[in-house]
Amino acid sequence: MSEVMQSYAKAERDGFGRPVRKRDTFLFVTAKPVLSECLIQAIETEFVDVAAVQVPDLAAACEGSKGNVSLIFVDLALFEQLENWVPELMNAHPSALIAMVQTDARRSVPIDEILRSNVVCGVLPMHLKLDIWLSVIRLLLIGGEYIPTAMFRPLASEKIVAQQPAKAPAPPGHFDPRELSGLTERELQILELVARGLQNKVIAASLQLSEHTVKIHLHNIITKLGTSNRTQAAAIFHRSRGGEADGASALTLLPGR
Repeated sequence: MSEVMQSYAKAERDGFGRPVRKRDTFLFVTAKPVLSECLIQAIETEFVDVAAVQVPDLAAACEGSKGNVSLIFVDLALFEQLENWVPELMNAHPSALIAMVQTDARRSVPIDEILRSNVVCGVLPMHLKLDIWLSVIRLLLIGGEYIPTAMFRPLASEKIVAQQPAKAPAPPGHFDPRELSGLTERELQILELVARGLQNKVIAASLQLSEHTVKIHLHNIITKLGTSNRTQAAAIFHRSRGGEADGASALTLLPGR
């Protein structure tokens, strides 16, 4: 039995055994069940003339026999489909308001598109505390709009990053001490030997490491320094040591580990 039919099977019945429809319906369009028995009871206790019904897709939402639908909550996962279904939804439920329901807090929210929408009046997160959750529904019913501020934070972060001035490249020969601060002792050892012009197999023998391990360390060094190759990494090392042409350094080699 479908969830819609189960909802009506539990409905009040008149003296002839026929179901008595409540005046209004909140219609939840979600692929996965989100309305527990407790949540349905909370809705129907808070809104005494309302039945809470769930359907799995927008096609089912457009079918009749759902009473007077006052609010339609559509899963954010179906947002891209919503525009194509709006005419049918409005034809089936002309007095309904449409809001999105966030069933997964980890899912990205197309906040710009929602704000540009002419039909969506808000977003209802399922993870809100029950009293707040019910208050949001009441706000939407009286014509209010609701979008959680948390959904704007990623946009604000992107805007801040975009507004930050680009960091000017360091002039040739300039050394920033922070360039080498992220390297481990072992990585500094290997970088010093690279700067001396030694090959990986020689470095491996000097430090009692496998050549494969040296390659991994070198990859990490290049990544941390933001360079493209070992030559650029070696150049940074030379600048850190005052531009010594032969790569000599006061750095003492640690025993191989």
